[in-house]
Amino acid sequence: MKIGTVLLRSGEERAACLRADGLVAIAPSQFPDVLAIIDGGTQAIADLRAYCESPRTRLLALDELRLLPPLSSFRRDILCTGWNYWDHFYESQGKREGQDVPKPDAPTFFTKGPDAVIGPYENIAFDPRISHKWDYEAEIALIIGLQGRSIPPCEALRHVWGYCLANDVSQRDLQRRHGGQWLKGKSIDATMPLGPWVTLRDDLDLADVTLECELNGQIMQHASASSMAFSVAELVSELSFGMTLRPGDVLLTGTPSGIGNARTPPVYLGDGDIVVVRATGLGELRNRVVATDLSGYEAPPSGERK
Repeated sequence: MKIGTVLLRSGEERAACLRADGLVAIAPSQFPDVLAIIDGGTQAIADLRAYCESPRTRLLALDELRLLPPLSSFRRDILCTGWNYWDHFYESQGKREGQDVPKPDAPTFFTKGPDAVIGPYENIAFDPRISHKWDYEAEIALIIGLQGRSIPPCEALRHVWGYCLANDVSQRDLQRRHGGQWLKGKSIDATMPLGPWVTLRDDLDLADVTLECELNGQIMQHASASSMAFSVAELVSELSFGMTLRPGDVLLTGTPSGIGNARTPPVYLGDGDIVVVRATGLGELRNRVVATDLSGYEAPPSGERK
């Protein structure tokens, strides 16, 4: 089953599930949003399957709605993994502007602000005054479904609710400018597509998943998820060591080789580019890069206390 969030023509935001013959918008009385489904655990999934597969359920066509990011709210920053494909780690050696490090023995984690998240078909914001080096990163994201801390690897997959896609658009010069800390160079507003749907954990075998990124019709990244340096179980276990993971947490699992900054000459995103991220069983993100004013002052909402 695939679960996501849609915006109806009425302007109402709903959790939804995708069937082979159409889409079901879930009544708020059943589940107000996807986070409520996650919080409901296995019983919520069983109830949702019965609701969505009922022959009496009204089906919608995709042209009757707009697909939003699967999660409409986040309890913390987006959690991320760096250098989780060794070919990507090695391709950037000598191109990190003096910030090279030895090959890590454990996963490299960082976070990015949730305001970076956009829908699977929305425009990626682009402002060359913010950065001159906008780069693409195709990634598989996982969503935590069961709270846990110091989770052993043998239990880790039980804590995963499902998988979707992300494009971790990055500003390479900002990554270097701020001491090699990646938060700033990964958190620019409206730059990370997420979705299109969450495929439940038991409905996807990552060993069979191939991940790709296409830029203006040219394949730039292509890799098997099985070639991750650290498996999903290892990532969840390592990240949770001494740190509680909660339902609804989103963890990006890293990008393979082929990024623009590592190419000769480098390839960076610009206004009008079309970026597609796709993976077996997870669908695709399709986004246009569009010039947007991100560097101008944005005043607080009207009426907010000064």
